[in-house]
Amino acid sequence: MIQIDIAAKTYRQNHDQSDLPVLSDISFSVETNQFCCIVGPSGCGKTSLLNIVSGLDEDFEGEVSIDGCAPMSGPPPGYVFQASRLMPWLTVRENVELVLAASDKAKVDALLGEIGLQEFVDAYPGQLSGGMRRRVALARAIITEPGLLLLDEPFSSLDAPVANHLRRILIEVCDRRSSTVLFVTHDLREALYLADRILFVSSRPGVIVLDHNVDIPRPRTPESESIELARLELLKKNPQLLFGLVESDETSATPDAM
Repeated sequence: MIQIDIAAKTYRQNHDQSDLPVLSDISFSVETNQFCCIVGPSGCGKTSLLNIVSGLDEDFEGEVSIDGCAPMSGPPPGYVFQASRLMPWLTVRENVELVLAASDKAKVDALLGEIGLQEFVDAYPGQLSGGMRRRVALARAIITEPGLLLLDEPFSSLDAPVANHLRRILIEVCDRRSSTVLFVTHDLREALYLADRILFVSSRPGVIVLDHNVDIPRPRTPESESIELARLELLKKNPQLLFGLVESDETSATPDAM
């Protein structure tokens, strides 16, 4: 289980400017094997939250615990950044092997085959399409079979068919590996397709304004009527939800969210 308690996260600016508040009073837990999406407007601190959970950012007030350990003292999570961050001088296989303590060519090739890159293991990132580079980044994040997987808008800017294909791959991989997932997005339909639970965050400084359990049965399809109906119902209750605002009768969290 992940327990996240962030009292405050600020960014220091120039000496003649006050500190910039980014997150405030963020407190929630994520159960093992739960797929949790974080939705909020641009600049609300979603990426900062992932960086804190990953252990990349320790400059905040609060505490994060992953299965009882601080982020940097336990097994590292898999992390898919907004940009693929592949090493251009390494092949596809070498980019994935980069995170392994010891090279296991058979394991890497099996995973690349699983996500449809078996013909490109010796290609370089510059020879791949954007969608293929995202697949390599996903493979690198999951090759160690991490208990926690963090994804920061990994499918943004991709064509809808490519993005939907990668979303299906992600769901299949997470199901097989029983991964706990924190997935940042600004796309409500994507969140409803992927998630067991959605945390909606306000504009900066980000706070959780709504903790929503997704009760749409699985398996789901991205364009299903049930997802569209759920999206419309959420926005009917809270027309400004994607701007980080909820109606006054909504609560900031469900009773079992803390």
